[in-house]
Amino acid sequence: MENTLETCTICSKPIMERILRATGKAYHPHCFTCVVCSRSLDGVPFTVDASNHIHCIEDFHKKFAPRCCVCSEPIMPAPGQEETVRIVALDRDFHVQCYRCEDCGSLLSEGDNQGCYPLDGHVLCKNCNSSRIQDLTAKATTDL
Repeated sequence: MENTLETCTICSKPIMERILRATGKAYHPHCFTCVVCSRSLDGVPFTVDASNHIHCIEDFHKKFAPRCCVCSEPIMPAPGQEETVRIVALDRDFHVQCYRCEDCGSLLSEGDNQGCYPLDGHVLCKNCNSSRIQDLTAKATTDL
């Protein structure tokens, strides 16, 4: 009779009781785990990567989420959330709270200094952009 039973994709042993089906394959419920943290994903949301490896949502985001160019942490949803906001400027990724003027540190996503005014690859608010341009112009005229 064991020859007619389906075998688990992970351990290759026959599945004698409940079969968990996911990604078109059969698993023992206790064998269906995240490849990173080994947590059981029986009845838990999961995802697969391009190589068909199974991940819990949190580890998938940690591994594949874009990284913030300021703090180097992954840009991923807060616990209990499914979505997050990522700011892309000058081909770089930022958390909303890390998206700040490089000179004065003001948040570029809200308030009076809202918006990015880049100059020579630097992320700046409008006021600091104007100040740098004035400094560059003054330096150029004194160098003549």
